[in-house]
Amino acid sequence: MTTPDHEIDFSRLPNPGPRDDKRELAELKRIWAPPSGFKFLSVVNNNYVGAFYVGTSLMFFVLAGILALIMRTQLAVPDNDLVGHNLYNQLFTMHGTMMMFLFAVPVVEAMGVLLLPNMLAARDLPFPRLSMYAFWAYFVGGTVFFCSIFFDLAPRGGWFMYPPLTSFEYAPGPNADFWLLGIGFIEISAIAGAIEIVVGILRTRAPGMSLDKLPIYCWSMLVLAGMIIFAFPAVILATILLELERAFHWPFFIADLGGDPLLWQHLFWLFGHPEVYIIFLPAAGMVSMIVPTMAQRPLIGYRLIVVALVATGFLSFGLWVHHMFATGIPQLSLSFFSAASMAVSIPSGIQVFAWIATLAAAKKIDALKTPMLFVLGFLFIFVLGGLTGVMVAIVPFDWQAHDTYFIVAHLHYVLIGGMVFPLFGAFYYWMPYASSKPLSETLGRICFALMFIGFNLAFFPMHITGLEGMPRRVYTYPAEMGWGTLNMLSTVGAYMIAAGVLVFLVDLAMHFRMTGENAGNVWNAGTLEWLPSGNYANRSIPFVTSREPLWDQPKLSKDVEDGQYYLPNAPTGGRETIVTSPIDAKPQYLLQMPGYGWSPFLAAVFTAAFFLLLTVKLVWLALACAVIATASVFRWIWSTDPGFSHPPVDVGGGIRLQVYCNGPKSHSWWAMMVLVIVSGSIFASLVFSYFYLWTVSPQLWPREGARWADPLLAVASALMQVASAVLIGWAGRRLLRAQARPHWPWHLAILLAIALLWGALVVDIQAQRGTGLGPTQDAYGAVVYTIISVQGFYAVLMTFMGGYCMARAAAGLLTSTRRVSFENTRLYWYYTVVQGVIGVAVVHGFPRLLG
Repeated sequence: MTTPDHEIDFSRLPNPGPRDDKRELAELKRIWAPPSGFKFLSVVNNNYVGAFYVGTSLMFFVLAGILALIMRTQLAVPDNDLVGHNLYNQLFTMHGTMMMFLFAVPVVEAMGVLLLPNMLAARDLPFPRLSMYAFWAYFVGGTVFFCSIFFDLAPRGGWFMYPPLTSFEYAPGPNADFWLLGIGFIEISAIAGAIEIVVGILRTRAPGMSLDKLPIYCWSMLVLAGMIIFAFPAVILATILLELERAFHWPFFIADLGGDPLLWQHLFWLFGHPEVYIIFLPAAGMVSMIVPTMAQRPLIGYRLIVVALVATGFLSFGLWVHHMFATGIPQLSLSFFSAASMAVSIPSGIQVFAWIATLAAAKKIDALKTPMLFVLGFLFIFVLGGLTGVMVAIVPFDWQAHDTYFIVAHLHYVLIGGMVFPLFGAFYYWMPYASSKPLSETLGRICFALMFIGFNLAFFPMHITGLEGMPRRVYTYPAEMGWGTLNMLSTVGAYMIAAGVLVFLVDLAMHFRMTGENAGNVWNAGTLEWLPSGNYANRSIPFVTSREPLWDQPKLSKDVEDGQYYLPNAPTGGRETIVTSPIDAKPQYLLQMPGYGWSPFLAAVFTAAFFLLLTVKLVWLALACAVIATASVFRWIWSTDPGFSHPPVDVGGGIRLQVYCNGPKSHSWWAMMVLVIVSGSIFASLVFSYFYLWTVSPQLWPREGARWADPLLAVASALMQVASAVLIGWAGRRLLRAQARPHWPWHLAILLAIALLWGALVVDIQAQRGTGLGPTQDAYGAVVYTIISVQGFYAVLMTFMGGYCMARAAAGLLTSTRRVSFENTRLYWYYTVVQGVIGVAVVHGFPRLLG
């Protein structure tokens, strides 16, 4: 058992005196060593997976930049015929999609995978194979998605894919499907990364690192993950609805059949505007780490910045109509969202003034250091972008500037200024952490100068061309419009940015080396990622007493390296890290983590293959890939519930921790709760779509003269689902009383619960078929059958999860003390039933309220 918290003095040095145990260190190195040869593809260490992740996102950044250069070359002079309108439409669609989905979100999550474990003084993130899965799905799927442009298969509806132009009526080929299905792996990858980040930050911090001692970057990543959890479900649902319309002609966005194209815009921008802050907040967190180090003093306004980060995340969900001012929505809505769009600038202003105050309070600062140059460039560009953001938040101005190059300029000032410049500053700042050599200061200054001058030369003239009336997304323009000179300046600036990025890549090739040892704390930073480290992270896990422990505890690095803190060895003979309480970071149990393996790699590759093969309508081959991916996932998770396979261990300081945990303290329970929230957000978006379509076509709820569904069938469906939850609850209590593996009544309860879920689904479908309602006849039928279909997906999922629990029980791996897999299944089962009952109430109850 874990030693009670009140009996532990967490502040005392766990292992006083020097430790010179070379055997312990050699064992750590052996256990945490990456595989060699071809097996290296299966590595799960965060330092390698994080580096791969960052490198791949940079590859997509460069590729998307090349597409931008082709577009700028086309627009450099009037009446140019370098590319035609079809290719140009593919170019700007792929450029925007890759920058937003394949670079911006992945790179900030990748930096989190790379930095967070060492910043938290954890051995690794709690689900290393999940990080590996997210990376390989992203790499394989993203690479194939980019290659579609070479076969004239790239989407051409804009990175926002507005219907009806992307519906089957106007875009019958597979191009739009590559966006809708091909982008699915990015959504899965992003949510997987968000789960890893949330659980990692809240549950694997160093002992003593309470929330008020958490580095600002960790706070920014925590808010980012929360925003992904609530924002990405909206675009996931939107892509599902549009693909259903394209593949099966379910008319969600066809006005003649009761649909509405604006539903797509609501769902897309409910994701799209928070995404701006999803990529800005981690960049702001990076700045909040760089500025204090360069100023050599603690950050001023720490608590205010934390509040600003949380407030920005909250307010960003009230801004989505900011992009829809020209769609004819009611004036009251325009006023509300205009005010919200201006209010969100307040938290950003708090952070800017805190950074300025920290720099002003520094006794000495070298502003010519490359990370600081990029920070100063960011401050200049982002403030200008924020000012134009306030301008377009004013409705009358937005009506004039909408769909002109003024918006293109504003967008890039916010996104490149607010994210790319801090990111490049972070590359130069943290490269000594990841590489045995820091990057060159000389080349860094050249890179900054080219990027800063080139950026302003490229995008500032676009404000003028936009105000002169140049529309977005045009592939050429006549000479008499007078836009030629400004466009030539923008093109020259774009090539200067490319030259700056090329200098950075040359610098990277010359100096980046992953040799197992890094260049060290060259900046004299105060946070834990600069402790001496290896593949095992730190030799021992320190006790944290302040926000800048390396500044406040001068001997901390030596003590950690000497093994004088927690977990200086590998007491279970495998990979471990300490799980701590979410608020105060008190040690709770020792997490045994899996090493490298092929199953996550295969699951990722075949997941990407499933989505991409569906895109080209190779359905049977896609289903085969889905089977392989599912089998690989089951093989992967089979070994992730070790149970009490080792007695409690001494981790130092007189603390003995158990090596397994059930219930709400378990890190996997927290991950499942995050997944429940994601699922709930998707369903909430679907319910929103149901009621939105009702407001558009109330005459269809239901159509005049339509038969009502039998209410007894609705009640039967709800009762069957509730009964399945009752059976799962009974099975849980039976499992707790079992002395060994559960017996046949337990298995029978699981089978009956599965049968009841399927029975409820069949009853619900029969109830709708009895009314003559079909999913293709109008938007009402489409959304009703979508709610039922979503519940069918969860019935399939619960079948797999219930079958998995029965298989583990049959193998003797599920007992009263080793029950995490069942507890997670039960939690998700309860969610499935709640969602199903709400779905029945909406589908059957709401139309009757109207009638």
